[in-house]
Amino acid sequence: MYDLTPHLDAEVEPGTNLLLTGPPLTGKRSLALDVLADGTRNGNGAIVVTTKDSADRILKDYKKRVEYEGNPVAVVDCVTRQQGVGDVREDDRIKYTSSPVDMTGIGIKLSEFLEVFYRNQGIEQNRIMLHSLSTLLMYSDLQTVFRFLHVFTGRIQSVDGLGLFCIDSTAHDDQTMNTLKQLFDGIVETSEEGEPKIRLAKS
Repeated sequence: MYDLTPHLDAEVEPGTNLLLTGPPLTGKRSLALDVLADGTRNGNGAIVVTTKDSADRILKDYKKRVEYEGNPVAVVDCVTRQQGVGDVREDDRIKYTSSPVDMTGIGIKLSEFLEVFYRNQGIEQNRIMLHSLSTLLMYSDLQTVFRFLHVFTGRIQSVDGLGLFCIDSTAHDDQTMNTLKQLFDGIVETSEEGEPKIRLAKS
């Protein structure tokens, strides 16, 4: 089981994918990072796919939550090369794709990290965060993003991981949101008032 407390009062089965949805600035990114950091404390792998912030910024924010040196924490950065920073080098902790449009690349980099964590450190439980689906939908149409997510969530399910996917609910119409929600095992809603609410689909 993956324990989401104290941030969300719930436990979820391995292989669960959750959609974190809410208006801007309601703490979706921060909440997802908190859940990943809890996993790091418990010996889980953590992989962040970022389409908004650079890997350096993600790791800086992560370090405020938990000391990760020596732990399996990694970032797939879809931002830096798109911004024209061409001389960045990949290492054990950071891999780059050319842009958020390179969804094939995102999937490959994720699989590489999962394989390395398992092979080198015997890590079998991983928490994976994608921030943000809204950026993917800015660059690609809904059908393309849906197909990518179908494969991506399936990959997380197949390795008994925990997937956390952030989306700005106010940036997309109801049809888009309802289409994407089909892919997830539960929804976490953030709001300007009160605590996040989690709704898990009945298995």
